[in-house]
Amino acid sequence: MAKKSKRKRKLRKGRIVMAVIIVAAIVIMSCLVVKRINQNSEAKKVKNLAEIKIPDWIDSQIIDVDGASRNGYKLKGVKDIVVHYVGNPGTTAQQNHNFYAGDQSNVSSHFVVGLDGEIIQCIPINEWSAASNWRNNDTISIEVCHPDETGKFKKKTYSSLVKLVAWLENVCDIDESHVIRHYDITKKECPRYFVQHEDKWKTFKKNVEKYRLAHY
Repeated sequence: MAKKSKRKRKLRKGRIVMAVIIVAAIVIMSCLVVKRINQNSEAKKVKNLAEIKIPDWIDSQIIDVDGASRNGYKLKGVKDIVVHYVGNPGTTAQQNHNFYAGDQSNVSSHFVVGLDGEIIQCIPINEWSAASNWRNNDTISIEVCHPDETGKFKKKTYSSLVKLVAWLENVCDIDESHVIRHYDITKKECPRYFVQHEDKWKTFKKNVEKYRLAHY
């Protein structure tokens, strides 16, 4: 009788161990499947970035790959859109583009918005720019021109920035929570006016969403 009880306990213990192994295997397989799905989804997003058609209201002037301003690395995806200000009062979008393209530069942005509302593309939308520090691998950067030291943008500049960010949100399938300032990454006072005036930054993001809802 004792032997039978012992045998039953062993069988019961064996079944429990086997059940645990099966459950663990199912969990591991499920995790692997989810990971593969996420990887495929991410790869699809990255591929789609290269397929995005740049609208005709953006002047595409892609700078050469030089290993510094443009390294040619591909983005993993787009988690955030980062707004900067150029920090050189009175300079134009073309002047900033030309600086990025020069031999002395190791910085760049995907887009520059000018004093008269012009928008120049400097870096392909599926590549790294050299603007947002350790977030260059998953962000799109926008440098914005300003007339003076306050960093406040002119009306035409502001309107074009709203239009550009709304378009980027749409093509990258992200919302206003993924529109950030350079300040939000590094605590650098950039873009200055939107850092010093938090309420104006919130208003800007609301204006972007209004534009997006009206046009996309």
